[in-house]
Amino acid sequence: MDNNIFKFLEFVFNLIVAMTLASCGFESGNNIIQSENIDTNKTNNKTKSSVSTKKSQPNNLAANNNNGIGDLERLTHQQINQYRISRNLPPLKLDKSISQQARINSQNMAQDKVPFSHEGFEGRIASVSSTISYRSAAENIAYNQGYRDPVERAVAGWIKSPGHHKNMIGNYNLTGIGMAKNSQGEYYFTQIFVLENNF
Repeated sequence: MDNNIFKFLEFVFNLIVAMTLASCGFESGNNIIQSENIDTNKTNNKTKSSVSTKKSQPNNLAANNNNGIGDLERLTHQQINQYRISRNLPPLKLDKSISQQARINSQNMAQDKVPFSHEGFEGRIASVSSTISYRSAAENIAYNQGYRDPVERAVAGWIKSPGHHKNMIGNYNLTGIGMAKNSQGEYYFTQIFVLENNF
């Protein structure tokens, strides 16, 4: 078979696979957006997705905030709360210690130190639990590239995905949001949701 025909057929196959993923809440192509969610309920020890306990290490937190990432994190928080309020739900309070854990995860994914996954979620929550007594916690992640408004794109993707949407409108009172951008222009998002024990 001619090599060009083989490459074309491979391209068509990959396009069909990408279209199938898009119907499940994922989109692919030049403008990439992917996301995953996880929900851990501490009260009954039920975990809806398995994760490893490998801990992420902090790296260059200040540089990300100096490049406008902090503004994008605040905008993500604002859009999530606007959506919750539109559903008659209370807004989530942004917590610095939770955001730090989310930011570390996004930076590690952006720098290929960990895969795009919930790897280390249990470690992030263990770090959070050193200062916050919690009943349940969940996590949404996303990444995208090539969009004028990466925040709007990520939040819209989460709203369309049943699992992420469940976390967004879930019974939580605290959140942490961390973002990172790599040299390829990919934006990585991590949002952690927490329900305090005394709430």
